Amino acid sequence: MSNWLESVYSDSTKYFVSNPYPELHEKVTISIRMRKNDAIRSVYLRYREFGIERRLEMQCEEKGKLLYYRVEVIMRERTFRYQFYLVTDREIYYYTQYRITDYIPEESRDFIIPINFKPAKWVSSAVFYQIFPDRFYNGDPEISVQDNEYFYQGYPSIAIKEWDTPAGKYTETRNMDFYGGDLEGIIQKLDYLQELGVNAVYLNPIFLSPSVHKYDALDYFTIDPHLGGDRALIKLTGELHKRGMKLMLDISINHTSSDGIWFNKSGQFYDVSVGAYHNPGAEEREFYFLDDKKQYDVWCDVQTMPKLNYGSQKLRDMVYRSGASVLKKWVKSPYHIDGWRFDVAECMARNQYVDVHGEVLAEIRENLKAEKEDLFLLAEDWVDCSDDLQGDRWDSTMNYYGCARPIREFVGERDLFLSRDAELGREREKVTAKRLASRIRQFYGKLPSVIQHQMFNLLDSHDVPRLHNNENISVNDYETAVIMMFTLPGTVSVYYGDEVALTGGTELIEECRNPMDWNWREKKEAAERFDMYQRLIALKRHSPALENGGFQIISEKGYVFSYARFTEEELIIVISSTDDKVNEVMLALEDFGFDNQAFTQDYLGKAVVSQVTAEGVKVDVPAHMSLVLCVHKNYH
Repeated sequence: MSNWLESVYSDSTKYFVSNPYPELHEKVTISIRMRKNDAIRSVYLRYREFGIERRLEMQCEEKGKLLYYRVEVIMRERTFRYQFYLVTDREIYYYTQYRITDYIPEESRDFIIPINFKPAKWVSSAVFYQIFPDRFYNGDPEISVQDNEYFYQGYPSIAIKEWDTPAGKYTETRNMDFYGGDLEGIIQKLDYLQELGVNAVYLNPIFLSPSVHKYDALDYFTIDPHLGGDRALIKLTGELHKRGMKLMLDISINHTSSDGIWFNKSGQFYDVSVGAYHNPGAEEREFYFLDDKKQYDVWCDVQTMPKLNYGSQKLRDMVYRSGASVLKKWVKSPYHIDGWRFDVAECMARNQYVDVHGEVLAEIRENLKAEKEDLFLLAEDWVDCSDDLQGDRWDSTMNYYGCARPIREFVGERDLFLSRDAELGREREKVTAKRLASRIRQFYGKLPSVIQHQMFNLLDSHDVPRLHNNENISVNDYETAVIMMFTLPGTVSVYYGDEVALTGGTELIEECRNPMDWNWREKKEAAERFDMYQRLIALKRHSPALENGGFQIISEKGYVFSYARFTEEELIIVISSTDDKVNEVMLALEDFGFDNQAFTQDYLGKAVVSQVTAEGVKVDVPAHMSLVLCVHKNYH
């Protein structure tokens, strides 16, 4: 393929679609651009309309060093899928989101414009900060859980007296060890969050529950009093919104606790239609899968977590359809939350008895977007969930599949998911840049661009060991992982304490839930880590290129991976090496409409050795180093 093909680019954001959020029957202009060349003769937009293949010739416009091809098309179906035909004298090339080929491609990775899509537009420029509430800060000791205050599943509550005590093993504590972190504590640390630069907060579950993690809710309609109760949530959202910050809550509506108010063994049932409790009747018993022997279906073989049965219309009313439903209550006044994160979303509304997964997800979207159009709907899913990310279900997913898993493996870990299996997770060959690029490209290539830029990029969470606590990962390789997390398309989630190198181990899940270290300023490594996060957060929040600009992989040779994020006015190039030797990368800035220029320093202050040549800009890439190169306002 000729060099000019490497400059071909389009996506379905505002930079290449006149309105990336069109209504049905709306006319939009679609564009594609490439470097000036003598080979191209014509460009066609190819799509199918009611099953019939259509091709529209695009009109060319020269703009500086680039050629733009444009055409108008009417959105006549619920989803508009398209690809481009690039015609030369000797060949036709075919361009999809996935790649350019010299043969006609299949359509699973076509460009996609979802029609009547109502996004949470604020998300693409947001940086989230995930908080495990009990382990963040104790703002009101009077409401903290006490020793033996209650028993759950036969185990007593445990009050941890010393804040800096490492989290205990599950076999010793049974998730009943409480440090006293609460919502008031978060309020008292909002100045700290603003100093860091984040503008959105994601809380692990805060509903009434006897466990510290609270994924086994007793009552969705009550904020746990030990976290401050309903009033504390009202105060927290109010304080966040005053500062221009957003709040997302976490909920598991796939299952509840077996001691929950909806479960058949419980004494009473809460009916939102009347706002009162009563003994469960036949309809409430349909909320779960209970047979004549009182055996019930559970999530992931955990007997204390019975699955909810969305074959029940009454349950759907309770969870999301009724005006007083669980999911609508906390969106409305006086709480005003800005988003929901749905735990184990891939499991919801389906098992061996009932499978209404797609139907329920679409109904949740329809009902909640009618309540608040820019509400963020985030799913937890660790694998390829692209079917649920086409504009009619979730807004986004926690991006383990396209971000955390491939990046962590690239810098030296075993795959997060496969590592749980002794055979599949054993150590193998070092991951190449080509393998990393393929994993990222294959997933993003199946998503509409407007959803790519809402992907919830992360490295760590409450469910995985913190990457920086892996003794086999160097400081430089960890920085590489963080830089990629911040610069791939999508929003970013910083897990509390990562920004100050919070200590912990990697063997037990509890070790990633240690209490926040509020003495971090006294430690050199923590201060340096904070500075890195603070600078990357500022870049992410204020860069149009990182908000929803283009994404193009430049090089994937050996163990050096490089890519560009760009608009017409801004170009950010990330070069990441896990190689043990120095490498060279050639950058063709002119492919993006910018003049070639040498770099002497990257965004984080690292010295850069580079040289302008006839082929482009040659950059020396040190071993185990990442560079963030920024160019502004040099467009011609």
